[in-house]
Amino acid sequence: MKVARLHGLGDVRLHEEPAPVAVDGESLVRVTAVGLCGSDLHWFGEGGIGDAQLSEPLVLGHEMAGVVEGGPSHGRRVAIDPAWPCGHCEDCLRGHRNLCRAVRFAGHGRNDGGLRELMAWPDHLLHPVPDSISDADTAMLEPLGVALHAHDLARPRAAETVAVIGCGPIGLCLVQLARATGAATVIAVEPLEHRRAAAAAMGADVVLDPGAGSGSSHVTAQVTAQVTAAIADATGGRGVDVAFEVAGNDHAVALAVEAAAPGGQVILAGIPGEDTTSFPASVARRKGLTLKLSRRMQEMYPRTIRLVDRGLVDVRSVVTHTFALDDVAEAFATADARTGLKVVVSPSA
Repeated sequence: MKVARLHGLGDVRLHEEPAPVAVDGESLVRVTAVGLCGSDLHWFGEGGIGDAQLSEPLVLGHEMAGVVEGGPSHGRRVAIDPAWPCGHCEDCLRGHRNLCRAVRFAGHGRNDGGLRELMAWPDHLLHPVPDSISDADTAMLEPLGVALHAHDLARPRAAETVAVIGCGPIGLCLVQLARATGAATVIAVEPLEHRRAAAAAMGADVVLDPGAGSGSSHVTAQVTAQVTAAIADATGGRGVDVAFEVAGNDHAVALAVEAAAPGGQVILAGIPGEDTTSFPASVARRKGLTLKLSRRMQEMYPRTIRLVDRGLVDVRSVVTHTFALDDVAEAFATADARTGLKVVVSPSA
């Protein structure tokens, strides 16, 4: 079978390898779609995330869809949950499977992910999907689950105000979730013009550019003040009840803190390039803000399947590019350039 492995910075190579063999409790799955995530780009461009660094060639990809090959479920289309927690530690038993320290996560560390034609994976992590959800849509259930977990952490009430700072695929899912759950005003902040347009199309009431249209990560104090003023104007001077930071840089974190109303919440869902995050402590303290950090997701697939199947969240519009596995290097280059939204690779095309 064909496999794409990351060997070093920007170095993804195709290999021919033996097909895996499913053991008891597992199924062989033919992988049909894999979304390239921002965390995959950290591995691709930086060689790791935080203290998890590339030590041997790794198969990336954790946003996965497939079809079961063989066995009693042969032919069943499934979403593949990439997180395989131990199930018996205190964190797992308390319902925090996303915090399990013994978790095996596809495409991370030494655990191969989905950029291959076939993979063997535990049956209980394979979620059947209806035919109304395409293969690419199915791969998007994982980033939708990450967004839904962040949304759950905030527990926003109906008719509250929400800001989403960073409108990549997860941010766009958060815009839709805020709209679907009754937010009075949804504000999207994003430096890239095509992502701002997508946020507006997906329900944002106010769309703001934090970087004067440049797409640069450098944001001046003047621009931050202008964006903060625009958010204040849109919320009657108070600020937002919940600010979701999904950009992964300190400018976005600072803007989330500035945008939040007194007593509000800031949910940090972005992954920073450096293993540090900072924010204006005096502002956060004087406002009495609650800051929460979001880690992957809990048991979200049944809910994300229902959200997409019932048309409450549109993930199809988030997918802008699709590549065959043979073109995986071009797929990574496209995703890294951020010229579109979600890039999907089809290993079994």
